[in-house]
Amino acid sequence: MNLSTTHIKDAKFKKLSQKIVSEMKRLSIPGVAVGVWHKGREYTAGFGVTSVEHPLPVTSDTLFQVGSISKTFTGTMLMQLAEQGKLDLDAPVRKILKDLKLKDESVAKRVTTRHLLTHTGGWVGDYFNDFGDGDDALNKMVKDIEKLPQVQPLGKIWSYNNVGFNIASRMIEVITGKTYERAAQEMLLDPLGLKMSFFFPSDILITHRFVSGHYNKNKKTHVSRPWAIGRAGNGVGGVVSTVKDLLAYARFHMGNGSRIVKRKTLEAMRVPQISMGGRGNMGITWFISPTNNPTRYSHGGATNGQQAIFLFIPENDFAISILTNSDDGGILNTNVLTLALEMYCGIKSALPQSIKISVNELKEFTGSYRIGTEAFDLKIKNGSLMYHHIPLGGFPTPDSPPGPAAPPMRLAFYEKDKTIGLDEPLKNVLGDFIRDEKGRVEFFRIGGRAHKKIK
Repeated sequence: MNLSTTHIKDAKFKKLSQKIVSEMKRLSIPGVAVGVWHKGREYTAGFGVTSVEHPLPVTSDTLFQVGSISKTFTGTMLMQLAEQGKLDLDAPVRKILKDLKLKDESVAKRVTTRHLLTHTGGWVGDYFNDFGDGDDALNKMVKDIEKLPQVQPLGKIWSYNNVGFNIASRMIEVITGKTYERAAQEMLLDPLGLKMSFFFPSDILITHRFVSGHYNKNKKTHVSRPWAIGRAGNGVGGVVSTVKDLLAYARFHMGNGSRIVKRKTLEAMRVPQISMGGRGNMGITWFISPTNNPTRYSHGGATNGQQAIFLFIPENDFAISILTNSDDGGILNTNVLTLALEMYCGIKSALPQSIKISVNELKEFTGSYRIGTEAFDLKIKNGSLMYHHIPLGGFPTPDSPPGPAAPPMRLAFYEKDKTIGLDEPLKNVLGDFIRDEKGRVEFFRIGGRAHKKIK
């Protein structure tokens, strides 16, 4: 196991590194990079290799796709524009995008930037497409999403929505008169000195060390293809970066704004906007922990074979980023993050205890659920509610084939209508059922998405 590290002699970071190595072996993850900032000191390390086909050692300077962590860049830029008086978060988006069309015209008239940045638009949010590398790619994507159905009422239910950030990214282009990438470079990357953060494969390939994504199938590890997600998705999940740059980004968000934005603007992003159920609250792009001991702000990221997590706690002067090049990296991220929070911040995981539910009570929850590219069945087996994953494909383009299905997983209840996963990869993942006005189960929200019960 390759190891490239800074401050590895620190006892806590050494223990964290040992946990990473053991999880990599258990889950067959080729490569990981980790960065920790704590009370003025930075600790970074790289483990394993960039690719099983063309292996190079992963270091703390190796580039990974950070996926949806990119949404916080988009949100930060829009908050800058709001601070400058160029945008009102609560005004209709059509004040900026005058030709915005959505499937539901009443929603298109009323949707605001705040809805976009808090995942409360309500339409199908997992839709991906590639419109080439031209400067018009994002505009084409925004026109393409007008066909997506409205699933939940505008502003009422939190359900993770990638497409909302295509619209948000396009707003930046229209307000600034620049491409999204140029605006991001001038508004964030250059002022913060993030010299190892990129959008375009042409800026990365050949001249920098980067990882390939991977998936496991039939007990073998394979390289995931394609590598790039398409230019239209850059403001949704297109940032490619290192743990060192992400730690610098975390310090910016925990600080005074670095003369880029005001501290109060950054703090406004951390004010709860809507409940996410058992997962806590949603801020302006930030996931806010459900407890106040102390409050954690975070965002994850997933692309084709890569998984990332990014978290910071201003109260503890603490930040961590873990980047992996495997679809199973999310499991490692969760387990390593749990250990890091306990060691550095004294935060012990307090998972809810499951309660007994009779088979008769379970029956109303069974059925088929779907939203966009996400689908599953809930069935009863041996007295337990079982989650049966149904891969549909659709990422990074609509015609992308489905990947392998996850194994069936048990769900337990810890409160009325609230569940906790018992098996990986949903182990300890919280979900909740949402009922309609007549008390009937209408949605099951898990993995961030409120999936509609279709039968």
